[in-house]
Amino acid sequence: MELYIKLFEVLFPVFLTIGIGYWYGKKEPKFDTKFITNLSGNIGLPCIIFYSLTSSNADFDLFLRFLYYMLLYVGLFAVIGVLVLKILNKDIYRLLPPLILPNTGNMGLPICFFAYGKLGLAIAAAVTSVVVVFHFSLNILLASRKFSFKPLINCVSIYALIISLFFVYFKIPSPKFIENATFLIAYSTIFLVLMSLGVALSKLKIFSFNESLFFSFVRIIIGPLVGFGFVRMFNLAGIEAGVMFIQTSMPSAVLTYLIGEIYSPRKIVDSIASTVVLSTFLSFITIPIVVFLALKYFN
Repeated sequence: MELYIKLFEVLFPVFLTIGIGYWYGKKEPKFDTKFITNLSGNIGLPCIIFYSLTSSNADFDLFLRFLYYMLLYVGLFAVIGVLVLKILNKDIYRLLPPLILPNTGNMGLPICFFAYGKLGLAIAAAVTSVVVVFHFSLNILLASRKFSFKPLINCVSIYALIISLFFVYFKIPSPKFIENATFLIAYSTIFLVLMSLGVALSKLKIFSFNESLFFSFVRIIIGPLVGFGFVRMFNLAGIEAGVMFIQTSMPSAVLTYLIGEIYSPRKIVDSIASTVVLSTFLSFITIPIVVFLALKYFN
């Protein structure tokens, strides 16, 4: 019974906040989430990365390990995604991002935090920072079919990650006033990104159901299977195993749609939007199962 109470405590605030955003998006269809997206990306996420990495017991080796895990995970999923898209005779470049990049930020971060506390948030932030780098490099490369260093140079989260790792590597304690400020902004951001996810879901539409359903199953079924395989292969245990399992089980990232909207043709963008929406709604069924298993076996 205690496990089910914990599961409810972890998922209720996440789903409730997404629901509030969805309700508000339906009530105010003209509400523009661009402000929230920019605020979260340029200020909120960097604060989460700095606060979680510098105020927890996370060390530099932990970050390097999860950097390696996520590089391997995305690489393996890229192979799976290319095979799936090749078999279906789809665009193997522009449709690949929603298959290989999970929503570790909007959904993964808060779930890992509620499940495993400050250390869980730190590990989840390390995973998310790697995925963010992929978004501003690989995602844009695939969506636009050309590479540019400009998005990476303009990505504030990368600088926040470098500064955070400097503190972690040299074991420099964060000044209290910075810790308090980043703590306040970080926790506010968690609410904002969950609500903005709900608003985004209220606006995005499903255009090709069967195709999107298949892509969604690839993302939310194969994702946790690969994540669990990594847990076993690298002998992960406790919080590290739980965060790895949860983060790799997330649906397609909303950022794949936002980047696609800037760089890809409308038909591709509609397909990405459909996959993001359907995989997210289906994850409301799969995520409770994943979190239940994580709390039961990786705690």
